[in-house]
Amino acid sequence: MTRRGGWICAIAVATIGIVPVSAPANAAERDRSIAPYIEIGQVVTADLTTDDVLTYSTLAAGVEASLQTRRTQAQVSYRYERRLSYDKRVGDNTIHSGLARGAIRLVPGISLDGGAIATRVRSDIRGAAPGNLAGNVDNIAQLYSGYLGPTLASHVGPVGVGASYRYGFTKADAPGRTGVPAGSAALDVFDTAQSHVFTAQAGVKPGRVLPVGLTVSGAYEIDTASQLDQRYESTLGRADAVLPILPSVAITAGAGYEKIIVTQKDPLRDAAGAPVVDGRGRFVTDAAAAPRIAYETDGLIYDGGVIWRPSPRTSLQARVGRRYGGMTYSGSFSYAASRSIGMQIAVYDSVDTFARQLRQGLAGLPTSFIDQRDVFGQQFSGCTFGATSGAAGGCLNGVFQSIATAAYRARGIDGVLSARHGALNFGVGAGFATRRFLAPADTGFSIDGVTDESVYAQAFLAAPIDRSSGINGTIFANYYESGLSAAPGVFGTGATGLYFHNFGRIAAQATAGIYSFNQKGIDDQLSAQAQLGMRYHF
Repeated sequence: MTRRGGWICAIAVATIGIVPVSAPANAAERDRSIAPYIEIGQVVTADLTTDDVLTYSTLAAGVEASLQTRRTQAQVSYRYERRLSYDKRVGDNTIHSGLARGAIRLVPGISLDGGAIATRVRSDIRGAAPGNLAGNVDNIAQLYSGYLGPTLASHVGPVGVGASYRYGFTKADAPGRTGVPAGSAALDVFDTAQSHVFTAQAGVKPGRVLPVGLTVSGAYEIDTASQLDQRYESTLGRADAVLPILPSVAITAGAGYEKIIVTQKDPLRDAAGAPVVDGRGRFVTDAAAAPRIAYETDGLIYDGGVIWRPSPRTSLQARVGRRYGGMTYSGSFSYAASRSIGMQIAVYDSVDTFARQLRQGLAGLPTSFIDQRDVFGQQFSGCTFGATSGAAGGCLNGVFQSIATAAYRARGIDGVLSARHGALNFGVGAGFATRRFLAPADTGFSIDGVTDESVYAQAFLAAPIDRSSGINGTIFANYYESGLSAAPGVFGTGATGLYFHNFGRIAAQATAGIYSFNQKGIDDQLSAQAQLGMRYHF
């Protein structure tokens, strides 16, 4: 592909999100591995504020698998853990933690893309922010999400055509206790959601027919959530042009039509007028109520910007325009300093639902990522670091600042740096996210117009000591601010470290972590956790 021809691909990806399956950087490179394991461990947790100490045992099974070839790029990291307690204060339960990302070229021009995640995340942004996600902790819910669908890419003469379909599903368990003071207003508690997304495009490269490259694209999406029968529906059609003005610089502009409508039903109310909730804290939907509009936009959208690509290793794109009834700003930057060091930064602005934003964030994660070998359930609730410089990784912190059912305007910035040198891995991620909620007014208590904010940072290091042992560690800090009245900000920090030594197929490991969070009006919380375990690799 010529340098000029590359601009049309950049616009296609930026406009409707069709991502082609690409071969490894070295076309001759092949990487296949699968490592199932079982593990047993003994855990001690301590509340350093109250001096309360609990112990329990764990049984776990998992798999680490990767396949990187010309036709397939896929990786799976999954862990199932069962806790066995000696104390009634520690309930026996199960924890699922995992990430899967893959892209497979089925036949020339047709590929299959998918991803799935299982993790534990905060539920109510006003509540506790424990860094330890696997224990007797408040405000934590088990979550599962995934998407799958085909992509078509072909040519009709000089015209490149493409289409895709994605199906997504998300499920979150109820969190139980949230740490929110008694008497606080109830918020809707997410249950399930599913989505269908259809996209299509056609375009010509600059210089093939005209000096400018032209792309026409369209998309239709529907996302439905069970809580209050929420429904998100969008239709988009637009045209984009790209004009190279220098060997490494092009200007771009686009315009089109977009319609988005978000509706939900009212909760059922008791004799006193209060919303009725079920045994898991979710609102009971009033089946007889008519859907009410939470958000609606219908009309012209437009934007323009610049694309800078001085080399195959560096790319910058920035756009400004009008959408969602106001100004919007978005952009991205990627830089592969070498084969082992990569950086990615993204600025985003969109009207989203929780499940929709999670699906898009999951699709943005690399198909080859660094396994952080975490036994406390934190690995996939924050930043994931790529194993190649061409895909540095991404952060889901902006999505996971809390689980929300209501739609919202999401804006923020994420940045990730990932580096590898032999068996040494290093990653840093940070970002800022804000969500302005969109909900029907005059329904008693409404979060319409309420704005949540979060700031987050994370660093990860994995280093070998010798051929049989190594260490890894993670540190993180998060700040959450809810716009709800009488809901002070929450600041949480934590650090986790692990040492392992391999004896053939058997590995001994020791893990320790310390976590804290504080909130105005509530005593600071400080806790620690440690585990000694043995892992057997098949």
